Amino acid sequence: MTIAVVIPVLNEARCIGQTLSHTATLGFDDLIVVDGGSSDQTCAIVESCTDRLGASPHSGPSPAPPPIRLLTSPPGRARQLNAGAAASRCDVLLFLHADTHLPLNARQAVTTALSVNAYVGGRFNVRFDSPSPLARLVGRMMNLRSRWSGIATGDQALFVRRDVFERIGRFADMPLMEDIEFTRRLKRAGHLAPLPDHVVTAFRRWEQKGPLRTILLMWTLRFLYWIGVSPHRLQHFYGTVR
Repeated sequence: MTIAVVIPVLNEARCIGQTLSHTATLGFDDLIVVDGGSSDQTCAIVESCTDRLGASPHSGPSPAPPPIRLLTSPPGRARQLNAGAAASRCDVLLFLHADTHLPLNARQAVTTALSVNAYVGGRFNVRFDSPSPLARLVGRMMNLRSRWSGIATGDQALFVRRDVFERIGRFADMPLMEDIEFTRRLKRAGHLAPLPDHVVTAFRRWEQKGPLRTILLMWTLRFLYWIGVSPHRLQHFYGTVR
């Protein structure tokens, strides 16, 4: 089973280097970064990581790190994720945010989960990189919500079998809620594996706009989406956090 990691980026210079350095050591077969038009040093940092990791000597039983490929696409997380998926021929696609670190056993966890034919994909639990009690509470609430509803978000490092991804129509071209819409369709194709292992993701969105304000905004947007408000309208309230 081959696994590709697809990372969409847009002005992620402050975190993409660390994420790539970490992810490249985890034994995946393909590592694809898809830039949506960054105006900072994101692309330069990705290229630097490609050169550095490619030049590093490798020995021992662990697999050599995969080459890092940098692609470009029109902006929009759904478009970038689809572009990265189209560029890989791996059996499994794992979609990772630029500010999120996978657990060290991520590859084995995904492989073990998908050895069960009933699982068409899955997600990880999430933990934030902040030590604050509120960050821990928000992470627990996200994991409980996902376990209860079967719906996962991009923060949880979604993964899916390639043939299922193609069969259900990839990510819908929408500016917001593409992860929720995708997992709703994915649930209809089969079961999602709720991995107990944790990814660690940045608490920056909550810190930038205020944790309580951000939680209220996210709940409101999801409620409006569930009752049928267009993601294109919701984008005006959400702002740019890509």
